[in-house]
Amino acid sequence: MAEASDIIFLCLTDTEAVENVLFGHHGVIQGGSGKLLVDHSTISPEAAISFAARLRKDHNFRFIDAPVTGGVIGATNGTLTVFAGGEAADIDVARPAISHLAERFLHMGAHGAGLTTKLCNQVMVMTTLVAMAEMLKLAENGGIDPTRIPAILADGFANSQVLQVFGSRMAHRNTEVTGRLAIAEKDLNLIRAAGQETSTALPMCSTATELVRLAIADGLRDGDITQFIRLYD
Repeated sequence: MAEASDIIFLCLTDTEAVENVLFGHHGVIQGGSGKLLVDHSTISPEAAISFAARLRKDHNFRFIDAPVTGGVIGATNGTLTVFAGGEAADIDVARPAISHLAERFLHMGAHGAGLTTKLCNQVMVMTTLVAMAEMLKLAENGGIDPTRIPAILADGFANSQVLQVFGSRMAHRNTEVTGRLAIAEKDLNLIRAAGQETSTALPMCSTATELVRLAIADGLRDGDITQFIRLYD
């Protein structure tokens, strides 16, 4: 595949998986030189910077870190947003191909900048999910049908994409998996590591991490990210 392609796209689970696919046995680097590698995985910014330098120096590969947001709906409809880190010329080369899966392909800066932006995105998503679980449980315990809340709050300041996409699923305890709690934990660990690297206090993310870990300890590791509302049941 790598030999036959000018641009190679990856979207893998974690840093170890990306490293293995790039540099491991029968890895992508065996497919020649002069390729452009676009990685949609959510890994650490430091890893992306290291991979980019290693690919350039040792294998004449160019690299873009290009994590996405928009979820399953965005992927299905081709409406994702891509946060990109890398050289402007490489961004221009990748843009026509990226347009098939994303409405926005945003060049955020040098290598690692796309991933830093994705981690900022995940701060908002994960802390909102935690607040939403508490809010829905408060409604439920107060005698209000929590499944009505997303529509009720749709026109107010409390509305969000997270509420509209995940609120009803969370209220219904829908077990269909759109994103696993194990992946949420991985992203939260990346956020907290970035916070340590940049001396940024992240108390809300620490709380979200502990709740996700409790849910995983209760056997929900492969459950949907909305399922940690069950901690409040």
